[in-house]
Amino acid sequence: MGDLLIINVQIPGSTEDGECQSVLIQEGKIVSFSPAQAHMSSDMPRVDGGGRPLRAGLIDLHIHGIEKWLFESGPEALVQGVNALAKYGVTTVLPTLYRVMDEDQIQLLSLLADAVSDCSKVNVPGFHLEGPFLKLSGAGARTREGDVAYLDRLIEAARGKVSAMSISPDTPGILPVIRHLVKHDIEVFMTHTQASVDQTLAAIDAGARHATHFYDVFPVPERTEPGVRPVGCVETILADPKVSVDFIADGIHVHPMAIKMALAAKGGQGVILITDANIGAGLGDGVYQTPWGYPIRVKENNAARIELPSEPRHGCLAGSALTMPRGIANLRRWLDVPEDQVWAMGTGNPARRMGWENKGGLSVGADADLVIWDDDDQGLRPYKTIVGGKLRYEAG
Repeated sequence: MGDLLIINVQIPGSTEDGECQSVLIQEGKIVSFSPAQAHMSSDMPRVDGGGRPLRAGLIDLHIHGIEKWLFESGPEALVQGVNALAKYGVTTVLPTLYRVMDEDQIQLLSLLADAVSDCSKVNVPGFHLEGPFLKLSGAGARTREGDVAYLDRLIEAARGKVSAMSISPDTPGILPVIRHLVKHDIEVFMTHTQASVDQTLAAIDAGARHATHFYDVFPVPERTEPGVRPVGCVETILADPKVSVDFIADGIHVHPMAIKMALAAKGGQGVILITDANIGAGLGDGVYQTPWGYPIRVKENNAARIELPSEPRHGCLAGSALTMPRGIANLRRWLDVPEDQVWAMGTGNPARRMGWENKGGLSVGADADLVIWDDDDQGLRPYKTIVGGKLRYEAG
């Protein structure tokens, strides 16, 4: 089960350019790397990479939906959407939920948790709950003061399948919530905040170790002294080596210079790529309905935007239309860093942040979550996606 032989692939950085190798997978793990002609007598299933590059599968820690599926719409949308991510080279995902933490929707959270076992094509270690203990609503997130008892209700409703929760350091009563999340081995992400230096330091001291969709819904603190630029959570997060950050690398949510600055502050291992994708990502131009009470418009080379011509929110950002391959391609174009460092932002770095020791890399003993890529003048596209040693997507 999960046994596979991958032949005729290039593993960047491991051999001379153009030399192909094979990868032996047993029980869903990488067992060995060898020259291309080895194991040719084996009768196990095999995949021919055709000389294409092989890399660890992509990991998205913050994504709400893809194509026509918004994960929190219901169990069917969750399963169909998550399984579709294999087409985009994603092998592990934290489906990100936005509104189902409301009092009247907790039952839906349980239904979604029960459906995770049907997500067969991509690994789903758990959910990322974006809220509800947020200070700023952004495009419509719920805001709520810190409440440990309510947090326990959410963890129980999610059947314990909560891997990460986004909070705001300036939410009243948030420190006990952070400590409780750490106690339950749930990663604490900071976002939707205008926190002060002291509030951010207190959150980090309590156990917050990551900032998600950094720079987005991180407004500049109010200026109190003319001519003096205020300092707040952004600078505090950048200055602390314990804290990693992630970006929506679509060129719209954040300027590439902010990503370059974060790399200078954090080093190659402290910056992560996410999509924050919404319904419509991966599709063509169009207007798509959401269960949040408003439609969104997706347009080429733009983000997902609220489509409400008669209301002030018209045109406001509402997640992104980014896919992970497009994000990697953008980073390769923007950043003057080694190729492997760019790929690590979508593979090894998120795995390290979450403590998934066997994911995000190519080494003996690692989980066989792998992607063979087409990488040419037509763009970066998955050719075959392998999850747990099983072929889960092939182009065409």
